[in-house]
Amino acid sequence: MDESRRRAWEALELGPVWRMRAPRSDDSQAVMQPSASQAPRNAVALLPWSALQQAVSGCTACGLASGRRQTVFGAGPQPASWMIVGEAPGQQEDERGEPFVGPAGQLLDQMLASIGVNRASEVFITNVLKCRPPSNRDPQPDEVRCCEPYLRRQVALVQPRLILVLGRFAAHTLLGTEASISSLRGTVHEYANGEARIPLVVTYHPAYLLRSLTEKAQAWSDLRLARRSFDAQAAQASRD
Repeated sequence: MDESRRRAWEALELGPVWRMRAPRSDDSQAVMQPSASQAPRNAVALLPWSALQQAVSGCTACGLASGRRQTVFGAGPQPASWMIVGEAPGQQEDERGEPFVGPAGQLLDQMLASIGVNRASEVFITNVLKCRPPSNRDPQPDEVRCCEPYLRRQVALVQPRLILVLGRFAAHTLLGTEASISSLRGTVHEYANGEARIPLVVTYHPAYLLRSLTEKAQAWSDLRLARRSFDAQAAQASRD
């Protein structure tokens, strides 16, 4: 087992993790033995931040691992007031290991600034998939299933006051629906993660907006809806 996979298995407590023990003089060959006892269980929902990052970086749960340069865990403060969830890394993200760093990322920065949100200090940004799909194709259901536990744990640790979802696949994943993005826009949804109920607003992905400039007005409407919802929460919290 290579080192990155071993670290990921240990972080997830999916074991036992097997290590090669040096042969004794009376051994005819090396013996495989388990490391310190680790109950085989899905522990993603219990991982602290650093262990979650480690688990993602060593993940080989689906075929995307074989074609990636590196995983794209996410970026931003933790916890954060705002959380933005896209669909999957693109080529530049795969090369740099950071989300939304190309033209779509520049547009996203402008979108956030337009409603008075500072990306660097207020927003944690990630994607549903942590690896780039070949040729930027759409995420496949098995890939989403493999990555979703990581995303849910990120939400739990980031503790956002509002989630802004970019694009169809991210909306389908977080809301558990196959409805069109046009039908999901214009409404403040609720994302349930354990006991938390987090307001969620859906809008178009910046990469789509770069190709469909006529939809920018609708995206602007979505951003204002997100801002109003966020501010209403802040006002309610101050009264409580």
